[in-house]
Amino acid sequence: MTRKPLILLLSGGVDSATAGAILRASGYELFALSFEYGQRHAIELQAAKLLASQLNVKAHKVVTVDMRLFGGSALTDDIEVPKDELGATGIPVTYVPARNTIFLSYALAWAEVIGAQDIAIGVNAVDYSGYPDCRPEFIEAFTTMANLGTKAGIEGRGLTIHTPLARMSKREIIEKGLELGVEYSLTHSCYDPDAEGRACGHCDSCLIRGRAFAELGLIDPALAHLN
Repeated sequence: MTRKPLILLLSGGVDSATAGAILRASGYELFALSFEYGQRHAIELQAAKLLASQLNVKAHKVVTVDMRLFGGSALTDDIEVPKDELGATGIPVTYVPARNTIFLSYALAWAEVIGAQDIAIGVNAVDYSGYPDCRPEFIEAFTTMANLGTKAGIEGRGLTIHTPLARMSKREIIEKGLELGVEYSLTHSCYDPDAEGRACGHCDSCLIRGRAFAELGLIDPALAHLN
């Protein structure tokens, strides 16, 4: 059976790794797309390359988009990453303005070139930090725009954006990934790693995934050095 091509946004973290495993198990041929956007946790790109190999992707591209030019986020500017503040209200300073809009636009361009009608992104609206571009409403609006503003859409080859993790808790995501053989020891999610690239254990991302592993009676491999 011929596998349909799908563009996977692959960050190197738990969510994108699991989304990729789910879509590959569903019969898609994966084309992975990662971004070096000036993030302080650029070590995630090393994880993305390892995961791309594990997921047996057809091709893996890393795009450079320097969002440090604008800053405005603790991930791309000289703003302190919040620690031990899980559950704080409002949109956190780790939100990167327009990031998913930009990433999905690049994915859309590549999809048109290779004739893919499917894109996947590991956004989650349950266990996440409150980012507006992780919500189903955003994905729906982007899909509408994509199908209005592309040759493929006008010619009736509409685009679908897959969000297989949208309604799953982080525990459910990790459970599913383990079932599909995802090597979470390869992933990196920390927003503020140390000089050796080790997770801090205290940012939102570390706390959310660490808690999920604990709920499953497991130690998060990214946090093993802290135990």
